[in-house]
Amino acid sequence: MFSVLSLVVPLLFALNLLFSGYWIYKRKRKFLLSLVTLIIGYVAFGSFYGMGNEAGQAESSDLRIMTYNVRGFDKYGWNKDPDTANRIIGFIKKEDPDIICIQEHSRIRHRQLKQYPYRSETPYVPDRTIQAIFSKYPIVGNGSLDLPNTTNNVIYADILYGKDTIRIYNLHLESFKIIPSKRAFVDGAQSEKNYKRLVSTFNKQLEQAKIFDEHLKQSTHTNIVCGDFNNTQFSNVYKIVKGDLNDTFLEKGTGFGGTYDLWEIPLRIDYILTDPAFEIISHTNYDEKLSDHYPVLATLRLSPEQ
Repeated sequence: MFSVLSLVVPLLFALNLLFSGYWIYKRKRKFLLSLVTLIIGYVAFGSFYGMGNEAGQAESSDLRIMTYNVRGFDKYGWNKDPDTANRIIGFIKKEDPDIICIQEHSRIRHRQLKQYPYRSETPYVPDRTIQAIFSKYPIVGNGSLDLPNTTNNVIYADILYGKDTIRIYNLHLESFKIIPSKRAFVDGAQSEKNYKRLVSTFNKQLEQAKIFDEHLKQSTHTNIVCGDFNNTQFSNVYKIVKGDLNDTFLEKGTGFGGTYDLWEIPLRIDYILTDPAFEIISHTNYDEKLSDHYPVLATLRLSPEQ
């Protein structure tokens, strides 16, 4: 139940902020209740709003990395725009990141991304969603965490970056498989069914997060973790995956940083997490409505000691 509630933590923060302001305006001591709730929430969960810390001056040697769930390049026509796939490709070419982690990839699209001479993809398994890592830097090793009893998976690539080898993880954790709508949780029987599906999905995500965490602990490289976690930063799933890594949005992001809209609530469920050896120069959330997710990009600088 608490995991399900974590989805609406931003809304709860906003409501308490609204109530606090209202009672202050009315000069009622009741504002203290909402204020204390906000303080406890901030201590327990941390900030969910990026204050826009000033971006550093990017250098040509910095690493620009993007994560983007492209929903299969709209191969089933959800967007009702036959040119959506080409528009996604055009956006990627325009932003031109050095590395891009794609979730829900379509294997044939690599032909349109010739600016990336190196790529690693989910090994072919029927009925499994495809993840991909495209890189301008040589990939010297790769692998896949074949998560049990799911269509989702995690891949990684070891990339030669300067004189160092860094490891890029691309995560796509268990999906909710619920079409976001108010009816989904208003209708009695359907609501109960969807609630049970949410609980089952959270349990599966926790299992997957623990599998990933064990693999990450064995990595001997400097790591970057990207992907669609299908959960918010207020969840145990996020906390397990994040561990001691730095969240680029919390360091350099602005606003709510929403990467997915659920009932018009901007949820942040797509992340770029970095090893402390990386200095986070900038973070960008794009408002590109070509998929059900929004792309995210970060500019990173590796410490010279590495």
